[in-house]
Amino acid sequence: MKKIYTNNIRECIEKIYAGDEVYMTGTLYTARDAAHKKLSEMLDLGIELPFEIRDSVIYYAGPTPAPKINPGNVAVGSCGPTTSKRMDLYTPKLLKSGLACMIGKGARSHEVCEAMKERGAVYLCAIGGAGAIYSKHIKSAKVIAFDELGCESVKELTVEDFPVYVAIDKSGNNIYDIK
Repeated sequence: MKKIYTNNIRECIEKIYAGDEVYMTGTLYTARDAAHKKLSEMLDLGIELPFEIRDSVIYYAGPTPAPKINPGNVAVGSCGPTTSKRMDLYTPKLLKSGLACMIGKGARSHEVCEAMKERGAVYLCAIGGAGAIYSKHIKSAKVIAFDELGCESVKELTVEDFPVYVAIDKSGNNIYDIK
């Protein structure tokens, strides 16, 4: 088990390898398809993004609202990963802007893998269907952009011991390529 602190993600990237189990603590940003499209358009237009992309972590998720029963008991409802391949069109541009880490589920395209190696970024896997478990590791959540997208708005999450696996490390070692 290795711990990753997102306030120093670049240092942590040097110490993790494909297949490692890690526990993240710090800040993550959620963004799915529609949000990625908007972020990409903002970069194209030279508009400042709603969060500092350099050395940040994006979790491909759209957390549901916290349940109305026992409000304050959890920051969000279910918060499981979505299929990462849907963000592949936009990912190289975000990596070029300094994105350090992505969390999702499933394999990535060759183009994304090459961009990750070039930029020294990593891709972590979360377990599909485990959204209720992940929500217990989220200590706070706030919408920071694209509120009109509802659950798919960009949110800033504070997480503690958020369990994930290294799918692709900074050198390009890829658990999806292991036979």
